[in-house]
This record gives sequence, C-alpha cells and structure tokens, in this order.
Amino acid sequence: MQREVWITGRGLISALGEGGVAHWAALQDPARWRAAVDEKSFAPFPIHPIAALDLDRFISKKGDQRAMGPLMHYAVAATGLALQEAGLAGDGAALARTDLVVAGPGGERDIAVDEQILAGLDQAPNQGAFLNERLLNDLRPTLFLAQLPNLIAGNISIVHGVTGSSRTFMGEEIAGIDAARDAFARIAAGQSDAALVAGVFNASRWDMMLLYRPSGLLLDGPWQPLWHRHRAGMALGSLAAALVLESPDHAQARGRRAIAKLTALQADRSRRTPGAAVLAAEQQWATAATHLRRGEVGLLSGACGSGPITAEERDLLAGWGGNHGGIPVRGTAGAWGHAVEASFLGNLALAITCLEQGELFPPLDPNEPLEAPWRGPALTQMLVTGWGHHRGEGLALLEAP
Repeated sequence: MQREVWITGRGLISALGEGGVAHWAALQDPARWRAAVDEKSFAPFPIHPIAALDLDRFISKKGDQRAMGPLMHYAVAATGLALQEAGLAGDGAALARTDLVVAGPGGERDIAVDEQILAGLDQAPNQGAFLNERLLNDLRPTLFLAQLPNLIAGNISIVHGVTGSSRTFMGEEIAGIDAARDAFARIAAGQSDAALVAGVFNASRWDMMLLYRPSGLLLDGPWQPLWHRHRAGMALGSLAAALVLESPDHAQARGRRAIAKLTALQADRSRRTPGAAVLAAEQQWATAATHLRRGEVGLLSGACGSGPITAEERDLLAGWGGNHGGIPVRGTAGAWGHAVEASFLGNLALAITCLEQGELFPPLDPNEPLEAPWRGPALTQMLVTGWGHHRGEGLALLEAP
C-alpha cells in the first residue's frame, strides 16, 4: 500500500525574493515583479536575475563562498531555507538519514578567466605548462570540474550535513521533474523516510544565451507577456527551490506537521511529434483528476514561453478548466522567468504558499488559459505542470494538510 508523502519544509529564491511571504507579496503587485526583469545586462535577451542574497546566513565561511559559483550559492541557500522550515537544520542524527536528490544544469564557467587564458595561450613559450598553471591557480575547483549537479549535491551535504543517499539529475526541465518524482516515489514505496530534493538554475550567464539562441528559443528584444510569444519566447530566470519530503510516521516522530501533502506526481518524455505532449499530459490528467474536488483547485503552469509548445499547453489547460468547473491558471515564467531544471520544483514550492493563503495570486497575464481570480470557498488543491521546451512533461497534485 502506498504511503502518504508529506512536505514539511520548502525553500524558494528567485527574482521575486526569498521565501513564500516575499513571493506572495511580489505577485500581488504587477509593477513589482515586472521591475525585476533585466533587459540590459544580456541585451537583447531579457532575463530575470536572482534577488540579492545574504550568503553569510547560509554559508558561514568566506572561503567556502569563494569556492562556490552562483549555482551552488543558490542551491545551498534554498536547501537551507527548506531544512529550517522542516526543523531539520542542525539535527545531525536526522540529517544523516535524509536522502538528497538534486537537479541542475551542466558546467558554469568563469568567463573572465577563460578569456584571460585564451589571450595568453598564444604568447606562452610553453603552452602546456602555461595552461596547467592557469587552471591550477585561476579556476575555482568547482568550476574546473564543470560544477555538475553531483558537485552541487556535495556542497549541500558539506554545508548542511545531509549525509543520506545522494542522487542527481541533469538534462533541462525533465531533470527537475524526475528529481521530485524520484523522491516522491521512494517515500511512497517505503524505500525512504525523508528526502531533501532541490533544483537550481542560473540565468545570468552568457553561455546560456549561446546555448539557447542558435535554436531560436530566446526572447529577443523587449520583454513580453508569456502566453502569445513567438517560438523565440524564452526569457530565462535564475531560481533555486527545495522541498523536504517525509513519510507521516517520520515527521510525526519528530513532532512535525505537513505544510502540504504531495498526492500524485507523474513524469513522461514524449517524442514531441504533433499532439504527443498533449497525449502524455492527458494521461497524467486522467490519474490526477480522480482526486480533484470541484471548485477548490488552482494550477501553476511551468510553460516556458517558447512558441508552439506554449500555445499547445495553453489550449489544453483551458480545456481542463472548462471540463472541471473552471481551474484558474497562472503561468509563473511570466513573473520569474523560465528556470529550466528548477522551474517544476519552484512551482511546487510556490503552490504550497497558495494553499496556505487559500487562494491564487492575481493573473499575471490577461491571456492566462483561465485568468479568473480565485472565487471558491478556499483553495485546497494545486496542480503543477512542467512542459520542457524540447522534451519532458510532468504533473503534480498538492493538497492542503
């Protein structure tokens, strides 16, 4: 028999701030979240950079801060928030039994150092010796090793003392979906009692522009609302999110209560032939819909903003709402950017805040699939979708405890 899966802690940082309260406040004010867009630093590509962080709160040693790049800073901060809310921070015995699941992108280079090395290489009398010396002296060890998700997980373990099993996922949006699915499935099946699951993405990187621009995916020019952008419609956003998942028995033994219940979480990876993503999502909907209570459901969409796939999701979500008494939808990438590996976990964390408030925040876009304000007696269930810009479809259902 499948066990319940409780969420006992969450961490969330993005362009909108740090924590659920800050995000809720920012989403009430369109002028506030719109002001978080940076249209200059990586022009002509608008991005949503991370809000200012007090790293000393999460990483006490300055040397450790210097050894980490932004990806690790964000991941350590978000997981620290989640552990604090769950009451696990500093509990060495409990953390030793807490499993760790992390989703993140690949290498994060120090572009300035790379340029210096390339500039000096041609003039070096011994290029091999010059390159070795510069790599040893100029690059942070984490960057030398490309800062893969397993290194992010390692730093979370070192800073926070999470020393249970460790699994990492890399591979754009589906990595974040599968990280959450893995932790959920293991706890539901009785293979784990507690897991810290995290996703992170740093948009403030020229190499990200070089990665997505040749495919014609990046929004090129002024920022636009989410749902009717052309194929070149992705405005990237820096974000880190973390959740502590526990079995009820484990949480109750620590004297903790759920802040939300994770009832269902599904992941798929269609070939993206015409209609394939819709078919995958409809199969996921068929499972989740059996749990839904009419008039008490809201939905956060992870739509990336890129052309046809976002339009395809919009049409599908409008149909879901119409078939179930109306499910208001919010496309969060419009406010904090598309966070790729972190987007699904970010929406899970934000969905908990919506459940706590008992309502959805105002529409972010007049073209939301169903943009109505929340009018039900109380919001008790939240659906979260995650459609990758190229592959990967996910759907989760969270419920108020």
